[in-house]
Amino acid sequence: MYEKKPWLRYYNSYTPEFIDYPKKTIYEVVYDAYVKNPNGIAYDFLDYTSTYREFLNDINRFANALYALGVRKGDRITICMPNCPQALICFYAANKIGGVTSMIHPLSPPKELKFYLNLSKSKYAITLDAFYNNFKDIMDDTSIEKLILAKIMDYLPPLKKIGFRLTTGRKIKKVPFSSKIYWWNDLMKTDYPQAENTEIGSDELAVILYSGGTTGVPKGIELSNYNLNCLSMQAIAQGPIVEEDSILSILPIFHGFGLGVCVHTFFINGSKCILVPKFSADTVLDLIKTKRPRYIAGVPTLYAALSRNPNISKIDFSCIKGAFCGGDRLPHEVKLEFENAVAKSGIKIVLREGYGLTESVSGIAIMPQDTYRQGSVGIPLSDTMVKIVKLGTFEEALPGMDGEICISGPTLMIGYLDNPQETEKTIKIHPDGLKWLHTGDLGSMDLDGFIYFKQRLKRIIVSSGMNVYPSQIEDVLDSHPAVAFSCAIGVPHPHKMASVKAFVSLKDSSKESKELAKELIKYCHEHLIKWSCPEEIEFRKELPLTLIGKVAYGILEKEELERRKNLEMDKIPKGDIFPEQTIDISCSSSLGLPDNP
Repeated sequence: MYEKKPWLRYYNSYTPEFIDYPKKTIYEVVYDAYVKNPNGIAYDFLDYTSTYREFLNDINRFANALYALGVRKGDRITICMPNCPQALICFYAANKIGGVTSMIHPLSPPKELKFYLNLSKSKYAITLDAFYNNFKDIMDDTSIEKLILAKIMDYLPPLKKIGFRLTTGRKIKKVPFSSKIYWWNDLMKTDYPQAENTEIGSDELAVILYSGGTTGVPKGIELSNYNLNCLSMQAIAQGPIVEEDSILSILPIFHGFGLGVCVHTFFINGSKCILVPKFSADTVLDLIKTKRPRYIAGVPTLYAALSRNPNISKIDFSCIKGAFCGGDRLPHEVKLEFENAVAKSGIKIVLREGYGLTESVSGIAIMPQDTYRQGSVGIPLSDTMVKIVKLGTFEEALPGMDGEICISGPTLMIGYLDNPQETEKTIKIHPDGLKWLHTGDLGSMDLDGFIYFKQRLKRIIVSSGMNVYPSQIEDVLDSHPAVAFSCAIGVPHPHKMASVKAFVSLKDSSKESKELAKELIKYCHEHLIKWSCPEEIEFRKELPLTLIGKVAYGILEKEELERRKNLEMDKIPKGDIFPEQTIDISCSSSLGLPDNP
């Protein structure tokens, strides 16, 4: 049994090898949750709560409104919103009548909005009134026929609604009349005729998400109803998650992890989502104190922020049943820092790292509850096969050998939106007859089936003919007691083709100095082979982040190339600290509402 799947011996008693997945739409499985638990709380949004009965009633009501507006099977609806009730209601309402949702970041600037709207060919879009200005000048250059505007106040308890109206709400500019604009409240208050029944297959397209934006042009990722339902049931089997459980839904719904694990998984199970529209460490800690969630999921930067918040020692974490980390490499030091910070209150929490990509909704592997191997991202989920192949081949690599991580299972995407060439490059039929997704990630697998993610293949630096792996450098730098986070990139070199430069964010920025830079380079020489060591260190108070909190190495690479354009490479001083450059970074705004929504 363990020959082809050695990881099975590390499954918990409640985690099956195979799962019987429902051949239903995402709307239908939420309907089943309503039947099972009609009076249970579906979500809590800033103290506004909705039962599953109320939630389903809102979904059905909005589905009728969308149908009355002209939405039909296959029509694309862009949801450009933070984690809020209107976004989730629209997500399931569109699915009920066969619409396909396209999920994008609510703070997307007009140029990006135009790109996503045109790529998805959306006829309809929904956003908050606070973000209307990003839409108004690009609408005529897209296929958008109708824009639905909602307000945060639509789903706030009375006292908070008054407070919002007197403070932040006053700053929102009035939206001028337009025949293309419809208001959420008006649509929900109107008794539209019942939408006609639409036959929708579980394998049909349900949602379009987008590849991470660290480098290159984002690709639309087509995910089916079946993909989402399978991922959710795989996640439930890891808990196990029960009706009484709840999760802090911090990660944004335009990301597979946030949508698939932090929202749909709990809705499919009849459990509760505590919606967090805007991240801050203080907010999360306060919600753990007041809402007592059973689960929390986030990216490494989130856990680092929590660990370094002075209020963490005042919080009782005994409610937490599971803590999960994904979306980016989890430094061992960040894991220990969080676990130790929580342990001071007398509570033991194991921060479990996972691995995945949007092309599989989000999840592929997770660290077992009772086993930890440093450097590993865990073992495959139920029904998921993982293997390492030699680069450029279908030939499986030996245990411990590096190669490309390939996956096969029920969560594999339909394909890339209107991009059959990239789809064919990524999803391939192997000699075993199975469909395998080539992740573009470098990694290995040990004899027990534990996966070790190294980095994106595109990130490999070639210096003097040798492969250099930025993740290894970052692991070493992050282990230094002064370092909070680091990012290593390759920079042009006249003789080596490329050399390594590291960007470092310190736990205490006042410690920045040439001496510390030299110390960090020396530290790397003590732990890495010579050609992998950085020749330059640049300190940054913060590192640029992607929309979900990953370190955006692509931004650093672009900035560095621009800076070096007019410099003669041989004259660049080695080991110097380059002047700090200003970058627009906001982890908090990237994960939720702006300061003046």
